[in-house]
Amino acid sequence: MKKKISDSSIHRLSLYFRALSLFEMENYETVSSKELAKHEKLTPAQIRKDLSSFGSFGTRGLGYPVHELKNKIASILGIDRSWRVALVGIGNIGSALVSYKEFMKHGFQIIKLFDNDQRKIGSNHKGIIVSDIKNIQQELKESNIQIVIISVPATVAQNIVDDVVEAGVKAILNFAPINLRVPDDVILRNENMSMELEYLSFNLVNYSQEDDIEEV
Repeated sequence: MKKKISDSSIHRLSLYFRALSLFEMENYETVSSKELAKHEKLTPAQIRKDLSSFGSFGTRGLGYPVHELKNKIASILGIDRSWRVALVGIGNIGSALVSYKEFMKHGFQIIKLFDNDQRKIGSNHKGIIVSDIKNIQQELKESNIQIVIISVPATVAQNIVDDVVEAGVKAILNFAPINLRVPDDVILRNENMSMELEYLSFNLVNYSQEDDIEEV
């Protein structure tokens, strides 16, 4: 059984990958843990600890080879290959996600779209034909979909996720503002933009600049 890696470590690996991509664009051949740490506002010890979970990288005193480390992190993250993705719900968020070019750059190919709106079903949406959500189980299986993105109202999200799970999909990214139930062997990630904005507003309210001014 593989060692369990924390969500925060995986998140930092994504940060390292993007930082290394920038260093590579600036023609860096090597980068030190100190330089990476400064770029990501972390400590060199944290960088070394995260990377040591996956093997031995770099040479003491010389740093990490930028291109090599970037490619190794890409392999660890699984973005050195292509993933077949379906998106359910072609509303404002769903439509924006289809247009998001970073998905394709990192190997996430949205090849199936589903909706229940008869005006959208059968139409060509940015190069992809929109399928009827009634056929989702069959079409997910036939297309060998590996990841499904859910962008639908909360009231129908659980029913759709149940169909996705029944089709054998093991990875789901949920944009619906609701906690969904999935079996233990299915990976579910929730992206709640309202909660992220509430986090920002909390900090604005509770840690405003005025709070830092000492009374005299």
